[in-house]
Amino acid sequence: MAGESADYPIIDSHIHLYPASEIETLAWCKPSNPLHSQHSLEEFAAATGSPPSLEGFIFLETDRKHDLVTGLEDGSGWEFPLMEVDWLKRIALGTPKDGEGHTSEQKKLCLAIVPWAPVPSGAEVLERYVKGVEKHAEGSFGKIRGFRYLVQDKPKGTMLQDEFIEGLKWLGKKGFVFDLGVDQHRGGKWQLEEAVEMIEKAHEGVDEEDKVTFILNHLCKPDLSVYNQTDPKFVAWRTAMFRLSKCSKTYMKLSGCFSEMPDKLKASSADDIFLALQPYLVVILATFGPFRIMFGSDWPVCTVGVDDAWKKWRQVVARFCDLASLSQEEQIMIWSGTAIKAYGIKELM
Repeated sequence: MAGESADYPIIDSHIHLYPASEIETLAWCKPSNPLHSQHSLEEFAAATGSPPSLEGFIFLETDRKHDLVTGLEDGSGWEFPLMEVDWLKRIALGTPKDGEGHTSEQKKLCLAIVPWAPVPSGAEVLERYVKGVEKHAEGSFGKIRGFRYLVQDKPKGTMLQDEFIEGLKWLGKKGFVFDLGVDQHRGGKWQLEEAVEMIEKAHEGVDEEDKVTFILNHLCKPDLSVYNQTDPKFVAWRTAMFRLSKCSKTYMKLSGCFSEMPDKLKASSADDIFLALQPYLVVILATFGPFRIMFGSDWPVCTVGVDDAWKKWRQVVARFCDLASLSQEEQIMIWSGTAIKAYGIKELM
């Protein structure tokens, strides 16, 4: 496969991990789900083949069960997200429990942690929650570089509520990033339009150094069964990418695409997948540029219906870098540099 000869350092900017003992705390993982089993670093190492170029990963919250109302009242609605912080602390500090599927040596792979946070509850509640996160994280708190609250399945207007905007401004002031998960494919184009408005509101009247950094997940989940560039869905997505890219301190993850593909394309070769995605990749490169794009796998979600998914996605991205004639510096940014910059991973700067 072209492009694999240049083994640039890789940071996987988007993975999820959970032990078997805590599967029941996941809001989405029913027993019938193909991901209803332990997904820890043992499984991640097997999926990646542990290439020497893989420097590490950034953990993204895994949508644990939570309740904003009881969280606001007495903190009880935050029990399972805080349990996830405990779990990542054991990974980051190299103190596994028996059967959890990770070792002390693997702690070096954990470069940053992005837990869940009750952003819609506003700045005051968010501050109280983050104090709880700090207490649970202990010595791993320095690896917590940002937070996520998934909005892809939330009602219209969620992102634009005063408390939500207030929470985002608080994150920026405290130096945390916000990972944004929206879904054009299933949710509709309004999610992209609302995301643009949300970023504008969150940055309005804020000094540049205090503006919250937004990291957009998975190309904002376009419908990758659409190949016609005049299709209204593609046009709406492309328009949103141009608008989002004009926002300051905004980055894009080259990740999560398998979940948006038709089954036939998922089963295709990396070359065929690259060709099918080319219209989307061209837009992302033209809008965000290599210094604002970062590689991510969305493991283990990417494995559903896809054999050797992590390796295949690496090949697709390598093909993209090759055929786009990117310079060495530009390729390094996509594979690892952008993630280091966006998340502020100081030890690698």
